[in-house]
Amino acid sequence: MFGHHHLDKVKGHADAVTAAPRPDKSGQYISLMALVMMNVTIIGSVANDVQQAYYGLSSITLFVIGAIVFFLPTGLVAAELASGWSQRGGIFRWVGEAMGPGLAFTCLLVLWFQTSINFGSGVATASTTIGFFTPDWDWAVDFMNHPQNQLLIMVAWLAYYWILTWVSTKGVKAFARITKYGVLIGTFIPLAFMIVMCVVWLAQGNKPNVTVTPEAFNPFSGGFKLATLSLAAGVFFSFAGIDMNAAHIKQLKSPQKEFPASIFICMILTLVIFIAGTLVIAIVTPESQMNLVYGLNQTYKILGECFGAPWIYVVFVWAGLGAGMASLVTNMAGPSYMLGQAGRSGFLPRQLQSNNKHGMPSRLMYLQMAFMTVVAFLCFLIPNIEGFVILITQAITILYMLYYVLMFVSFLKLRHDQPNRPRSFKVPGGKVGAWVVACLGLASCLFGIVLAIIPPAQVAQEVGSPVTYVVVIAVIIAVVLGISFLLYQVSRKHDWADPANQFAPFTWQVEGLKKPAPVASNVPTSLLSEGQNPMGLPIKRLWDPNEKLPEDAIKQAEATGTLPADDPAAINHPVKPAIDAAGGVSPAIPLSQPPQISRAAKIGTSADAGLKHPSTPSADVAVRQAPDVPAAPAAMVAAEKVPADPAADARAATAAEQADERALADAEAAVAREQVRIQAEENRIAADSALAGAQRAAREALAAEQEAAKDAAVGDAGAAKPVPKHAAAAGGGDAPAHDAPAAKHAVAADEGDAPKA
Repeated sequence: MFGHHHLDKVKGHADAVTAAPRPDKSGQYISLMALVMMNVTIIGSVANDVQQAYYGLSSITLFVIGAIVFFLPTGLVAAELASGWSQRGGIFRWVGEAMGPGLAFTCLLVLWFQTSINFGSGVATASTTIGFFTPDWDWAVDFMNHPQNQLLIMVAWLAYYWILTWVSTKGVKAFARITKYGVLIGTFIPLAFMIVMCVVWLAQGNKPNVTVTPEAFNPFSGGFKLATLSLAAGVFFSFAGIDMNAAHIKQLKSPQKEFPASIFICMILTLVIFIAGTLVIAIVTPESQMNLVYGLNQTYKILGECFGAPWIYVVFVWAGLGAGMASLVTNMAGPSYMLGQAGRSGFLPRQLQSNNKHGMPSRLMYLQMAFMTVVAFLCFLIPNIEGFVILITQAITILYMLYYVLMFVSFLKLRHDQPNRPRSFKVPGGKVGAWVVACLGLASCLFGIVLAIIPPAQVAQEVGSPVTYVVVIAVIIAVVLGISFLLYQVSRKHDWADPANQFAPFTWQVEGLKKPAPVASNVPTSLLSEGQNPMGLPIKRLWDPNEKLPEDAIKQAEATGTLPADDPAAINHPVKPAIDAAGGVSPAIPLSQPPQISRAAKIGTSADAGLKHPSTPSADVAVRQAPDVPAAPAAMVAAEKVPADPAADARAATAAEQADERALADAEAAVAREQVRIQAEENRIAADSALAGAQRAAREALAAEQEAAKDAAVGDAGAAKPVPKHAAAAGGGDAPAHDAPAAKHAVAADEGDAPKA
């Protein structure tokens, strides 16, 4: 669907020397638990437990199944991908490494649209629950069923969303605190209250509304009904989003270790939230009285009655506002942050690339909020709102599942294409384990897509017909994918890359390939991206796609991002492969070492790489052969001074070479900075000259106008008779004299504003 991106364009960037940034050491890190809370914010919420509580104990079984077939595969795959490709970008990085930048960019746009539509379509419903912020339960229920002034309330609700968007633009550190305390106050404290008070409620002799039997845990005891299957899909994908905060992976001190750990901690906490919350609601609230909109508040009210405080639900409604606040700022920041970062590497117009002083893409975030506002008003104004929401929800579900399909496929392809690439975490079980985990995830995604395509039972009443249902969903999906495709194609024809962007190039670009392909290299991605120009600019240092490093070098590179310099012949530093006409890679030519120590002529064999079709060197490589030299006389050999420590001399020579390389790079950067300074000075001089010319022209025009006015006045005086002074004052003869001070003032203003040369 997508071709190779413009990232290989080098015209116009030949002199670029901007390097991809090294890991941030400025103190702007976020803690492991902060990232865990951000993940829990996206996935876990007791507000999501009401729908599953309808199905009693069987929902617990569905949660466990969902965790096994979707949550666990998603978490394991995301953890491995993040540990091997920990540069900025998240799923954009992973899909781009495996299938190219076109599909990677599509993933980000799909996530951006999914988040915007999901939150925008819920504003109208949320505005009807405003009454539950008061202790008058009966009035709150009546207001929800018969809302008044709903448009005004919805506008106020949207204003609240806009304020939270503004907060999100203040940087990750700002909303990480909101997320941390919002989840604590809005999710964990209410959940703890529910569990404790449920025990008290049962101890008071109240009868639970669920019966604990083996059949009660079987969701399919009544057969495989479509409603049950739809519930299963809904449960599975309530776990979606674990990968979203990969956008902030570089803000961890040790991303290769902390990101996988955050995923597993989040999995455990989310299961506790879902299972415990659902179980309490099912036990306390009768099924006949359960309501999807305010069922959670109803549970708080029933539990509060245990100690004579039915109004206690108000406290938790306000606390839940904290969880909602945390969820919104995270969802507003995550997708827009990833899209904005990728956009600066050449995918978005420059108008949408700008970051504020906090490093956030504020324009893109406000654009997302504006789009959410439009969706909210559409949902409010469309007469058949239920049908519209059904169509939107199902279309977004399909798009979201396609997003995860691409992630699982990319995982398998990277296992095949880059088997030797170091990963600090790998899915257990080797190749078999990787295929089992990925296939489980793919099967659950396809299961969700099929269920979303099948028209629900109420389709005739809400939508019209099954054909209309399928066609409208197909059109919505086509529009989103079409926007992605068109924007990507337009970006290929424009040079939108920002030289200051923070995205490192893909590894296949650093290795001189035109598209993702199998390679034998075992060089860590952190080392490949070290010192490179940002994505969208020419590659500064090309590496051999079949480079093989010793184990100790790999460990040091993963720990520090640099290679050891102890053995000059053990490690082949960045090399420049020759790209042949067919797009293959010819043997590498060392950039920093003499030809006789290059291993380019003997790397890349199938036996070494374990690949069916690795990128192998050509056979016609010119390799320097050792000439036949006659033996020297014994006396000359005896008189020759032998170095006391050859290894030390070799290390010193290698260190000198590396120092020369660094000096050369610094010199190139200095030259580039000087060129920029000279160009800026030339531009300033040209601007000053243009301004001075404009001022001279203005003064000359003014003088000519005054001279013409004097001539005209003299001519009139000679031809006309004298007139009274008041008539002369009212006449037009003094008009030029009246205008002259204003013109002089304008010139003086221009001269005052002009910079001095």
